[in-house]
Amino acid sequence: MILVTLGTNDKSFVRLIQKIEELKIKGVINEDIVVQAGFTKYESDLMQIFDLIPMDEFNELLKNCNLLITHGGVGTITAGLNNGKKVIAVPRLEKYKEHVNDHQLQIIENFAESGYILAAYEVDDLEATLSQLPEFEPKHYKSNTENMINLVKTHIEQLVK
Repeated sequence: MILVTLGTNDKSFVRLIQKIEELKIKGVINEDIVVQAGFTKYESDLMQIFDLIPMDEFNELLKNCNLLITHGGVGTITAGLNNGKKVIAVPRLEKYKEHVNDHQLQIIENFAESGYILAAYEVDDLEATLSQLPEFEPKHYKSNTENMINLVKTHIEQLVK
């Protein structure tokens, strides 16, 4: 099963879900597809689509998926990596009015250049990106959250002195 997440942004990301359906019709994608569409409205007989999924159900889907295709949200990308999943990320882009700026592009570039994920910078890149999956071995992801908390804590302690 492929899990597709479009995030919870109030702007539509229909480009990605249309491309995934097209690739399913072409036979490029043969697995079942479950989509967390957020505020993106889309109907399809080829995919199971939910607006929002409760966190426990989302975590179960993530645990059981073979691939995560997601927007460029850090939380979703790291959730996939923390669950040992191969991740393909596609950014919501300002030019398509999918977001207020292109920060998702920068996030995806950083994760992809570090070897953690595969990137499809435009939806038309998705088919070629999918073809890279068999050879792709993602770099092991280790969160830096604990180090950041310690840095902030140390900084606050120094300010209080």
